[in-house]
Amino acid sequence: MNGDRMTDAGEQRVSLERKAFYNKIDAANCTPLWEVLHSLVTVKPNTPCLPYLWKWATVWPWLQEGGQLITAREAERRVLVLENPGLRGQTRVTHSLYAGLQLILPGEVAPAHRHSQSALRFILHGGGAYTTVDGEKVTMNVGDFVITPSWTFHDHGNLSDEPMVWLDGLDLPIVELLDAQFREDGASDMQKVERSSGTNLARFGNTMKPVEYKARSRTSPLFWYPYERTREALETLRDQDDAHVCWGHKLQYTNPVTGDWAIPTMGTFMQMLPSGFRGKPYQSTDSTVYAVVEGRGRCVINGQAMEFGPKDVFVCPSWMPYTLEADEQSVLFSYSDRPVQQALDLWREKF
Repeated sequence: MNGDRMTDAGEQRVSLERKAFYNKIDAANCTPLWEVLHSLVTVKPNTPCLPYLWKWATVWPWLQEGGQLITAREAERRVLVLENPGLRGQTRVTHSLYAGLQLILPGEVAPAHRHSQSALRFILHGGGAYTTVDGEKVTMNVGDFVITPSWTFHDHGNLSDEPMVWLDGLDLPIVELLDAQFREDGASDMQKVERSSGTNLARFGNTMKPVEYKARSRTSPLFWYPYERTREALETLRDQDDAHVCWGHKLQYTNPVTGDWAIPTMGTFMQMLPSGFRGKPYQSTDSTVYAVVEGRGRCVINGQAMEFGPKDVFVCPSWMPYTLEADEQSVLFSYSDRPVQQALDLWREKF
């Protein structure tokens, strides 16, 4: 018993000495690594990001209500942010990415601005609205993938007679982490259109490029990827190749000049799951945001089945094994921070 009391007294003395030491170095903005090492360098990714699915049937009425409450001009961008339930208040769908659903009503204009963040638009609902990127205007339809490169002026407008909704994906958290955020408003709400809507596709969308073209950035010079072409490519893949055991038939959007990622900070993909597909478990270090174009099925993750249908959006967090299943042929768009992870030799996958 006496030995136990001596041991307790010794431990208490050490504890008090350490506390005094910690208080002393804290005054000079230092802290002991050994107190936090195991929470910093973990055995496997330990993300607060959680699996979640936003049903179109739920958010569509809210978007319409938002359209009655505020104009696109007042809001600048009328968007419902999709916040991950594990990251509430941080304007993030994953630790490194942003997602939101943008609504533009007939006759409206979302005014021109530019920012250092890169953005993608994936069209979920409606047709006939446009985006103008650095003076070139393109009309957007469901399933189209559109890029707004970093620091390029862009405005949106809707000349159709129906509401238009698209998924906005941005690398906001990455840019914020690096303290590289900049923005600038345009001189007017709408840019002067200098090139017709087919110019960009003609220049870069046919496995060719103008011989005088000199790249200004690592982002793809092709900023409009029409769904009809993507869909045709998926059908060809489906007819010629066996489906992958995890992801079915999957294509990566690329920069047609370099063959690299279309956006240097966000990897973008489109995949087709055959009817009756039951995928094997897959996991990777890049948290992935999915948007459903066609079909119905489910994503099963941590025993939770997220039933998806057209226009739904769901997220699969880093390193959580998940499976994809399709009750009917399904087409899914997705994006993640894979290019950044690969550039830093951090990306891992397992299946």
